[in-house]
Amino acid sequence: MKKNQQTKKRKKIVYDLICCKEYQPMRAKDLAVLLQVPAGKRDELHEILDMLLEEGKITINKRGKYEAVRGSQKEQEKEEKKGKRDKKEKKKKEAQKYLTGIFVGHAKGFGFVELLDENGEDIYIPEEETGGAFHGDKVQVALKKENKPGKRREGRVIKVLERGTREIVGTFQESAGFGFVVPDNQRFLRDIFIQKENFLGARNQDKVVVEIRDYGTRKRSPEGKIIQVLGNSEEKGIDVLSVAKSCGLPMEFPEKVLNQAERIRESLNEGDFYGRLDLRDVPMVTIDGEDAKDLDDAVSLSKEGNLFHLGVHIADVSNYVQYSSALDREALKRGTSVYLVDRVIPMLPKKLSNGICSLNAGEDRLALSCLMDIDEKGKVVSHGIAETVIHVNERMTYTDVKKILRKEDQQLAERYREFLPMFFQMEELSALLRKRRKKRGAIDFDFPESKIELDENGKPVRIYPYEQNVATRIIEDFMLAANETVAQEYAQAGIPFVYRTHDTPDMEKMEPVLELVHRAGVKVKKSKEEIRPKEVQKILKELEGKDSEDFFSRLILRSMKQAKYTTECTGHFGLAARYYCHFTSPIRRYPDLQIHRIIKENLRGKMTEAKMSHYEEILDEVARQSSAMERRAEEAERETVKMKKAEYMESQIGETFEGVISGVTDWGLYVELPNTVEGLVHVNSLMDDYYVYDSAHYTLTGEKKKRSFAIGQKVKVRVAQADARERTVDFVLAD
Repeated sequence: MKKNQQTKKRKKIVYDLICCKEYQPMRAKDLAVLLQVPAGKRDELHEILDMLLEEGKITINKRGKYEAVRGSQKEQEKEEKKGKRDKKEKKKKEAQKYLTGIFVGHAKGFGFVELLDENGEDIYIPEEETGGAFHGDKVQVALKKENKPGKRREGRVIKVLERGTREIVGTFQESAGFGFVVPDNQRFLRDIFIQKENFLGARNQDKVVVEIRDYGTRKRSPEGKIIQVLGNSEEKGIDVLSVAKSCGLPMEFPEKVLNQAERIRESLNEGDFYGRLDLRDVPMVTIDGEDAKDLDDAVSLSKEGNLFHLGVHIADVSNYVQYSSALDREALKRGTSVYLVDRVIPMLPKKLSNGICSLNAGEDRLALSCLMDIDEKGKVVSHGIAETVIHVNERMTYTDVKKILRKEDQQLAERYREFLPMFFQMEELSALLRKRRKKRGAIDFDFPESKIELDENGKPVRIYPYEQNVATRIIEDFMLAANETVAQEYAQAGIPFVYRTHDTPDMEKMEPVLELVHRAGVKVKKSKEEIRPKEVQKILKELEGKDSEDFFSRLILRSMKQAKYTTECTGHFGLAARYYCHFTSPIRRYPDLQIHRIIKENLRGKMTEAKMSHYEEILDEVARQSSAMERRAEEAERETVKMKKAEYMESQIGETFEGVISGVTDWGLYVELPNTVEGLVHVNSLMDDYYVYDSAHYTLTGEKKKRSFAIGQKVKVRVAQADARERTVDFVLAD
């Protein structure tokens, strides 16, 4: 009540001033000076002005200055009464004026708001308009009136609706009687003050997790309490652990979950095979990386005339992880296994993922099999899905299968002699499936992964690009075929399901990219209509062999939407597939585990109306949670790779390398080395001339000597600086 009276009084003071004859229209900051409002309380003045704007008592002119709305007092009273009578209209106006989104901070102080309730570009928030928002906060934002068409929208945070971060990982710095935690995440700009009684035994330079108790003000630091000491920042693995904790990844399984996993038997008996198709006599293999321990897919293949009989056999994890059990709830919470540079954070306890659920060679295992008949054109002409029992004959690696198919190792060929016909048939079928996908327009962004080798102390000793080979492509093609086949059956049956979808790109984002590609001399069909996968495929084909191929391929990839999990089967743009789902990895992805349950209910004739309603009720949340956890895992994986790359380059300072210009901006050149490490040559280090940036052609050109730098150009660079904490690498030109 007291606050309402105070607000009413302040509104009257501000309104009386603006209505005064001597008043000249002015901006909010000038009003603040005139009213002697201190810097820390100017948000309150903004709130008062916003209220008066809502009530129609004042307006903002074309120059962004506040002035009174002229009219009789009766008219103003009429407006007030009308506003009170029509609350719905008032809320609608407020919704139009204020937008809600997630605040994304930037290391330089400014930020962006990613909107929750509308499509379109993020809103830029200047440093002085962040309103005390932290990275990840849900905020209310007001657009600035002077926003111009064609330019990035700008706004200010007017209210923090919900704090997105309660815990922060950082480095503890101790002082006399108190301490600070410096956040690892560069998006959190302010150190967290820690009182001595809240140290929890942390020592100087320890990595810690701090719980924020008070978010502070512009003049006062946030305050927190240390709730976990991870260890000294120089200890092995603490850097990766800090990133994992910072991303909110769960490192330990709850005791209840582990106990449930321990109770699961490690072997099968005849009773487990009841009602299953027995495929133990069918020759089959697993093909994975050398260090893989959670083997969730096996393949079998035979050929009869021109018809291939392909079996994709997936571990029946749902047999052991019952719906709504402690194991299931924890798996949904995690959403996915996370593969970091020095560890795996599994979705399921190792007792399951590396044990009874892993399709280990020489062991009988329960599976869900997709059995496909494929013709000489790579078309699946018939299929069946069945609960099976299988027996994997050999545990193969990508490297060994590649050597066999390329006839690089006679001893290997001799060792696996009885499987040689199957391996060569696999290569033949893989090529047919790939050709068919390409014909319909599937897009192949063939960027090599970065592989990082660590020593016994967790230090990076080698970084290199890991390219696909014939064996990795075989498994990829077979898994895609199974995923499409399963998705098509369940979409056409109209049974509730979880699909993997990839929407058509927004042409607003794609048009500028296509314009750049066109300027680079590549034929582009310019159109405001939706772009088709085949058109993107043609552009990538045209780019092949050009110096700018990698740059434009990445640019096109970034302009596309992110794939996600949905309950609607809207298709997969990148694969040019009408139907697609994730069926083949239930050990490490929750959506796969979820649809295995649905498939088994259907196969057993138990998909009743009640079951259909149950799945319709829960699947939207499963899809949303799985998509969110996938993004979290990707962020953690990306950040640890960037960190280890920068750490590796710390040992290379002063060394010279030849690289390729992978990007050009007005602040410098990005150069990528053959080992996939990318660094910045800052424009300020180009001392021989004054360089001007050409945004139309992505070039930097010297004004006097006319030396020009463009994408795809080879340059020699010297490592000037690298910082693992900030994940940055700086180069200078070697010449």
